[in-house]
Amino acid sequence: GTGPEGFQTTHATAELVAELLGDGARDVVVCSTGLIGPHLDRERLLAGVRAAHACLDAVSGPEAATAIMTTDSVSKQATCFADGFTVGGMAKGAGMLAPALATMLVVLTTDAQVTGADCDRALRAATRTTFDRIDSDGCQSTNDTVLLMASGAGGATTPAAFDEAVRQVCEDLALQLLHDAEGSAHDIAIEVVGAASEDDALEVARSVARSNLFKCAIFGEDPNWGRVVASVGTTRAAFDPSMLDVDVNGVAVCRAGRAHADPADVVFEGRAVTVRIDLHAGDETATVRTNDLTTAYVHENSAYST
Repeated sequence: GTGPEGFQTTHATAELVAELLGDGARDVVVCSTGLIGPHLDRERLLAGVRAAHACLDAVSGPEAATAIMTTDSVSKQATCFADGFTVGGMAKGAGMLAPALATMLVVLTTDAQVTGADCDRALRAATRTTFDRIDSDGCQSTNDTVLLMASGAGGATTPAAFDEAVRQVCEDLALQLLHDAEGSAHDIAIEVVGAASEDDALEVARSVARSNLFKCAIFGEDPNWGRVVASVGTTRAAFDPSMLDVDVNGVAVCRAGRAHADPADVVFEGRAVTVRIDLHAGDETATVRTNDLTTAYVHENSAYST
């Protein structure tokens, strides 16, 4: 952390933004990213706030999305044009991407005529099945943020329509974040079915997503199902190992806990990889999305602070 001095910098930033916009400091959210520990140049930061305020307009969304990038290779934006209103958003985050907590920053805006309670409901529901279910490297930090701000300048809507629009934008941004994960060569969907509970399904999927051995195997396009079932076995999920099935890109590489199809039958084309795990313990499902672990990821993170 940066201690009292860092807190004062954050507070000064919020106060200046509030002054320039004619608002209260309690209505300003300050997001952080970058190396942990070094202090910001406060005066340079505040000068940047003044400069940004001086050129506010309604068309610089792409520039804002670019400005928040750190190790991202591309900026990330998404928009949903709904009936009478719009939801848009921008995001950044390519490493330490394991929300709760990570260094992902997401800002959503809408002109829908909605209340704070509407925004809270829609954003929590959307985040639960989008950002909370991407896991690039299992590494967490201190600053992940997802904001939803509403101007009320557009049309009225229904809760269902608003919730779905927010979900669509969150899903789009989540997939963009994962696709740009540091050094990645494959986007992996880990689908768990037949679980006794959703919590079990989620625990199993996340365990596989955080297995470095599994992620290295996918980098080498090796459908090593043993690394999948080994990760499943580390969880507290209810299942019978003798009933476990695993498919990789649609090929049944494991049936009833044993080798089945020839791994050579698995075809890797492009970035997309799907791993399907059937626990045969119930009817609940969950999907966590991750990426492979590559030499490029190691290189980038070995030199990040230098």
